[in-house]
Amino acid sequence: MTRELRPAFVLIVVMTVLTGLLYPLAVTGAAQLLFPAKANGSLIERGGTIVGSSLIGQSFAGDAYFHPRPSAAGQGYDAANSGAGNLGAINKALIEAQAKAIAELRAANPDAPGPVPADLATASGSGLDPHISPAGAAFQVERVAKARNLPPDRVRALVAEYTEGRQLGLFGEPRVNVLLLNLALDERLPGDRLSSR
Repeated sequence: MTRELRPAFVLIVVMTVLTGLLYPLAVTGAAQLLFPAKANGSLIERGGTIVGSSLIGQSFAGDAYFHPRPSAAGQGYDAANSGAGNLGAINKALIEAQAKAIAELRAANPDAPGPVPADLATASGSGLDPHISPAGAAFQVERVAKARNLPPDRVRALVAEYTEGRQLGLFGEPRVNVLLLNLALDERLPGDRLSSR
């Protein structure tokens, strides 16, 4: 019996060391060596302070900033509680919440062209999406420009500069990272802000 258990025990110890210690250390070391910024969470630093991650959305309030998608993650953009609202497309509560969001977006952006883009009225599956569509950004340009006392074309040009294309030219949709865009607004087009983050 002991002779039969010994190989099994040795195998468990060897595999635990290999897959539970050496492999994770090797992958972590390779990631730190090849992609240090991404391996450490794609953190964004300004003036020696970490202001966020380019991978996780965060709330922006006030007319002088572009607003992100709504979040159903915890109290909003809470990475510890990532998840969707889990309401079906024909759920009355979801339909009412979207109608309310659309009305609020229309009221906050009275000069916006066209209909409210869907991504501004709906949360992403994770609740942490840091991006909005170029249409979602364009919908907010007039409000942001007015709040900063800037010509809309200057704000539009910055949006175009921060619009990311499809990954590898094939995958996903064009998108705008809200945090990066708002940081660029404060750094390059501060204007005369009437409201704060």
